[in-house]
Order: sequence, then C-alpha cells, then structure tokens
Amino acid sequence: MSTSEPAGTVRWLSPDEERAWRAFLRVVVAVQAGTARDLATVGLSEPDYEVLSTLSERPGHTSSLGEQADKMGWSRSRLSRHASRMEARGLLRRTPDPSDGRGCFLVLTTEGRAALENAAPAHVESVRRHFIDRLAAADLIAIEQIARKLEDPRPGDDRPRA
Repeated sequence: MSTSEPAGTVRWLSPDEERAWRAFLRVVVAVQAGTARDLATVGLSEPDYEVLSTLSERPGHTSSLGEQADKMGWSRSRLSRHASRMEARGLLRRTPDPSDGRGCFLVLTTEGRAALENAAPAHVESVRRHFIDRLAAADLIAIEQIARKLEDPRPGDDRPRA
C-alpha cells in the first residue's frame, strides 16, 4: 500500500479480490509456460505459432503486418523484427504493400505451412493437457464469458485489442 496518495483515492483490493487477481496471474503464467515449453520441442515459439496459424486461416495465407501486430497486441516494429527472424528461417516472406510504402504483407511459405502442420498436433495436445482437460464443460463456458467481458474495451479505452 502506498502512503503517498490521499486517503480515499485508491480503491485497494480486498483480500478476496487480491487472491483472485494473483490466482489469475499464476494460471496465465503456468499455462503459457507449459504450452511454450511444448512448442519449443517442435522448434517454434508461441509468437511463431500465432503468426503461422493466423496466416494459414487468412485468404491467400496473407496478412498485413499491421493487422497481425494488432491481433497479437504487439507494436509493428516488434512484429517486424520477429517477422525478420521468421523470414530468415523460411517460415514466411514479406511482400511490399502497394498502398502503403512503409507497410508490408506477411505471406505463409511452404516451409511455414509444413512447420505449422508439424507443430499443430503437439500444440493441441499441450493446450488440452495444460488447460482444456483440467476443466469441466461448465468451467470452459464460464471462462469464455469472463474472457469476453475482459476483452471488451472500457468506455473511453481506444487501445487496439489483440
């Protein structure tokens, strides 16, 4: 608790709220760490998988760098650096955006498609082991409902959503 703020201006968490918050943080870290470890065994990171799976679902297996960055909640420069590393590994290629001289499109390569197809079974099993299979159907429904509430921007919050 900070003593530098006037009394009554900070809505401190109650013990129940703090326990819920900390439990949420622990579970996010644990699930992400487990799935990241499992993806690493097939040579991909979670961001690699996110980019490849998104591209595989898009028409022409193509997405603008800006759209992909927004989807991932990343800055364009961060994704650009990551895309450069993926391009060096042959997983995707970049093509210029004729309507935006500074922009580009990310395009899934044959090698990227093969890497995704190789990783997908292990990734799905990992998601099941670390998340899905540990919960009842009603839990999954509740988590989806909660996630939708948390995804919706608050009034006046114009930040892009992932």
